[in-house]
Amino acid sequence: MSPVPFTRDDYAERMARVVAASGDAGVDGVLVAPGPDLVWLTGYQPTAITERLTLLVLTADREPTMLVPTLERPDAERAGGTAATTVVDWLDGADPYAAASALLRPDGRYAISDSTWAMHLLGLQAALPRTTYDAMTTRLPMLRAVKDVNELARLEAAGAAADATYEQILHVRFSGRKETDVAADLARLLREHGHEQVDFTVVGSGPNGANPHHEAGDRTIEVGDAIVLDFGGLMHGYGSDTSRTVCVGEPSEVIREVHEIVRLAQQAGVDAVRPGVACQEVDRAARAVITDAGYGEQFIHRTGHGIGTTTHEPPYMIEGEEQPLVPGMCFSVEPGVYLAGRFGVRIEDIVTVTDTAGRRLNNTDRGLQVVE
Repeated sequence: MSPVPFTRDDYAERMARVVAASGDAGVDGVLVAPGPDLVWLTGYQPTAITERLTLLVLTADREPTMLVPTLERPDAERAGGTAATTVVDWLDGADPYAAASALLRPDGRYAISDSTWAMHLLGLQAALPRTTYDAMTTRLPMLRAVKDVNELARLEAAGAAADATYEQILHVRFSGRKETDVAADLARLLREHGHEQVDFTVVGSGPNGANPHHEAGDRTIEVGDAIVLDFGGLMHGYGSDTSRTVCVGEPSEVIREVHEIVRLAQQAGVDAVRPGVACQEVDRAARAVITDAGYGEQFIHRTGHGIGTTTHEPPYMIEGEEQPLVPGMCFSVEPGVYLAGRFGVRIEDIVTVTDTAGRRLNNTDRGLQVVE
């Protein structure tokens, strides 16, 4: 079932929200180049992101304005949210930064999207030397963090598709095959269940599982291996990301022990989720279980990251992040233990904040599954 399309009014409301937030953030406006922020604000993603400047300008003193290359204007105007902007173009051979300068204050301070090419930022600085710029995630880190009902429905669908993929991967053969073979199975299943884009398929077998971001390689999977499976991508433009750890054949006692510690830590992290709680408290809750069990030094990454139009975005569940949780935020809870040269264990669900607690968007069995 296809999600409800975002409307012109949806995009207009987002742009208005950004303009209001920019004033609170102490900047004169927000500049958005091609990337996830532009897609979220306008629905527009150039077919090829090139050296030609495309820039959405959001300021309080003018209507939302999008500067595009003349040859790409027809594509830009077809995007769902572009109708809520004034589109201006610049012709090949002209100076795009002079065109952009006409839309900006000569001494303004702007938040600029993280995906902006350095050459474009430098071009703006050269054209308007008294302007200053801050990264979007510095000034407006929670810009896309709180999801509306339609966004949440897309994330739920992506999570269900990832769950269906995991249920099926449990029935393929692991032993005697390469990690890349299982990774290919994961990618195929994600697409069969509706993903238009597969971003990652981690298959970390045996000692490779001790590397949290291991790229599936040519190692042949063996009986007795613990295997970290971490996979996801985009469905209807929104992300999935889930991890489970399985074992080929009967697991050893230490694999069982570590897996149970991680399972309890993941549960503690989810249980800590509720409105008003600081992000760092989710990390603390999960980390305390692992530390108390004697594996604190082997938990080497944050407990979670936000998810939306990208699979990694604010908010982050990490010590020092005091941003309070708000209903509609969606993020991973994914503690892990990594024993160098031996194996790793990670369990991950996407969780959304409700009015009272946290609700998982991944619902497959978190127990240690035995595969062939």
